Amino acid sequence: QVQLVESGGGLVQAGGSLRLSCAASGSVFLINTMTWTRQAPGKQRDAVAGITSGGVTYYADSVKGRFTISRDNAKNTVYLQMNSLKPEDTAVYYCNADTTPDGMDYWGKGTLVTVSS
Repeated sequence: QVQLVESGGGLVQAGGSLRLSCAASGSVFLINTMTWTRQAPGKQRDAVAGITSGGVTYYADSVKGRFTISRDNAKNTVYLQMNSLKPEDTAVYYCNADTTPDGMDYWGKGTLVTVSS
């Protein structure tokens, strides 16, 4: 099993920055892709950015050029650097990890990001 703990959320003004962290523990050697998703009030959960074990990254169009995902395999931690934040970025941000070869999917409890206008 894999445990994920997010941190770094908070309140920030529009245009500001935050860095989220997701620390993984447990069977981390099984982790393949790690993804940040977010869920705003009353909306569905959407993927924001992801990074594979090989370092390939992808981003939602809404955050391209503003957010950067990175991964420190030595620390079993994935980061999401969020710049030029907008009020519409307000959401609970969740860390997700999928593992191979068992095909399991793990989630953290989330961290709240609030961007004020």
